[in-house]
Amino acid sequence: MVLRLISLCTFALLSLFLPFSLCAEESLRCGIDRLEASGFRELSGMMVGLVTNAAGVNRNGEADYLLMLRNGVNLKFLMAPEHGFAADIEAGRTIANTVAANALPVYSLYGATKKPDPSQLKEVDILVFDLQDVGSRCYTYISTMKSAMEACEEAGIAFMVLDRPNPVIPLHQEGFMVEKGYDSFVGAVNIPFVHAMTVGEIALLLKEQRYKKLDLRVITMQRYSRDRFGDEYAGFRFVTPSPNIRNVNTALLYPATVFLEATTISEGRGTDAPFMQFGAPFINSSELALALNAYRLAGVSIQTVTFTPRSNKYQGELCHGLKLSLTDRKGFRPFRTAAALLLELERLYPGRVVKDGRFFDLLAGTPRFREMITRQMPLEKIMEESFREIEQFNRSTAAPSYLYR
Repeated sequence: MVLRLISLCTFALLSLFLPFSLCAEESLRCGIDRLEASGFRELSGMMVGLVTNAAGVNRNGEADYLLMLRNGVNLKFLMAPEHGFAADIEAGRTIANTVAANALPVYSLYGATKKPDPSQLKEVDILVFDLQDVGSRCYTYISTMKSAMEACEEAGIAFMVLDRPNPVIPLHQEGFMVEKGYDSFVGAVNIPFVHAMTVGEIALLLKEQRYKKLDLRVITMQRYSRDRFGDEYAGFRFVTPSPNIRNVNTALLYPATVFLEATTISEGRGTDAPFMQFGAPFINSSELALALNAYRLAGVSIQTVTFTPRSNKYQGELCHGLKLSLTDRKGFRPFRTAAALLLELERLYPGRVVKDGRFFDLLAGTPRFREMITRQMPLEKIMEESFREIEQFNRSTAAPSYLYR
């Protein structure tokens, strides 16, 4: 990746925490931990709004909003993304407003609107963002961040990102970029499908590309490295950010199987292994396993499986399919695995797989991926074309500013 200069404002925020970093033990500190260590002085005298959910906790598992209240932060309201404040609502379901701590309003950013309301932002001087991303562009929390940044720029208030680990950041960038006309809430930011960035880095990129007038403040992490997965740090707990991303291994496999959401194949929702297994009543598991194993996909083993979803696709029906198990995390290539899987499903069951072509294209950021699958283009050709787009992205004048090595 091409390293870019970090903005002066971000450098200033890094410097604020130098005394703490010199005496801290050797463990990861997320943005919320570093804010807490400073006594939340960066929010002193300000009226504050907070975008968060149940995964917004410090290293001891305490909720970010409760920490703020206990430390005297003038917290006016919370805002919750897709899956709700409790992070327990299934994907795509509308979220209603609610309350926390008996009286604190929690406004939905996945209901009538996905963008903070100007009337709400008039109540605050700064909007703080503390959500746990999972490293795939189609996961909607970075889309929520983009909408919030836009709203804050329009309202003339500051926007602060409390950075958190991308739990799968050692994975290589993979997948297609977002083509004009194919941006959506599952592809709102023009970054690779597997993006290998933190939310703080994405925020800096968005400021440079789109929101130049926004007062953006990024509270960076301490002792964070791009070569470690999210569950390999002392002092960090990966809290489930949505019902079906239950651990880091699921986050790793998610970009390999999420395209199945737009197909007739169950992606494992409604089972004990969502995104780790997939199937349908009409699949011949052994035949599909044989076909996929011929690709010698790195970092993953394939086993035949049967399951009966308790909800979602094929509820109550016996499905035949495959289960993916990671054997080498750093060697695993989820988008390559997705392409191979989709090629073989289309070859074995032509015309029976893709159910919603438009949604598939929005997930991919382009119709070209689906068209290549339909035309049965060689896997290497698909990967070459996608890598070409990523290389251009990283060479461009609007390439991201990476905060961590």
